[in-house]
Amino acid sequence: MPVNLENLKYPIGKFVVPNQITKAHVREWIHIIEAFPESLQNTVVNLEENQLKLIYRPEGWTIQQVVHHCADSHMNSFIRFKLALTEDKPIIRPYFEDRWAVLPDVLNVDLSTSIEILYGLHHRWVVLLKSLDEKDLNKEFVHPEHGATTSLKENIGIYAWHCQHHLAHIKQAIKYQGKFD
Repeated sequence: MPVNLENLKYPIGKFVVPNQITKAHVREWIHIIEAFPESLQNTVVNLEENQLKLIYRPEGWTIQQVVHHCADSHMNSFIRFKLALTEDKPIIRPYFEDRWAVLPDVLNVDLSTSIEILYGLHHRWVVLLKSLDEKDLNKEFVHPEHGATTSLKENIGIYAWHCQHHLAHIKQAIKYQGKFD
């Protein structure tokens, strides 16, 4: 039976914003963000060098690229949170994640550097997230590519999903062991 490519791209499905984001949602999402660096490290710690080159789907990234992407993406998100907390509905700066994924610091650097970044970054991020009150959670930023506004509480959910999404990609690459190469 052939593998569904859409399921490979979104192994946990696409993020769906709840109709009403509750305090329970936010607490659960923060917990996922807090646990991510350790979950990631535990998933990749015993991989051999050749396994880091496995891709999770046809034309997808390698495990190495996914790990470094998480550091890049989460750094960008952390900055977006700080901008939204200190400015009135800032317009954020997008970046070309596909281009970043092929730069030398992604292709030629050990995963431990990005995992260390994620441990420190997520520690600071979680301290910040746990301090937010309802007014802060409702602050927004604007994405210039589509003009949509995103609240910080929604973005917490997006990044909890992002953590789980890319962990699933890595596990998928390990499961299929080069089937897509």
